[in-house]
Amino acid sequence: MSYVNDADIAKDLAQESFVKVWQQLPKFRNDSAVGTWIFRIASNTCLSQIQKDKRMPKSELPLEMKDEASDTNMEKDIQFLHKCISELKEVERIIISLELEGVDQKEIAEIVGLSQGNVRVKVHRIKEKLTEKMKHYGN
Repeated sequence: MSYVNDADIAKDLAQESFVKVWQQLPKFRNDSAVGTWIFRIASNTCLSQIQKDKRMPKSELPLEMKDEASDTNMEKDIQFLHKCISELKEVERIIISLELEGVDQKEIAEIVGLSQGNVRVKVHRIKEKLTEKMKHYGN
């Protein structure tokens, strides 16, 4: 959800991710935890979809993929936060998405290939960026 902010698309991407996991299972080398490997496949699947969506203008998207107006301020804030997250660099999106999912920073470090200390610093800086964007736009 943190990548696409649409429940139906997220379900499709989850299904697509697990198809890829099944297809790639013979290639799994046990270099990392299975969960880490699966998450990386899912992240790449989501990021590929985001890239496809960027190449297709919003007006050409099917009606069901267009964002619907939210009824509450909370939903609008969440949507805005997801939009801000989607504008981050790939590594930052992965780090903050994992952080929001409650993944341990040690595991995040393994996933993105950084030290745990570096991940801790990046999480702090990403939160600062997002906070500034929220303040700037009055959310």
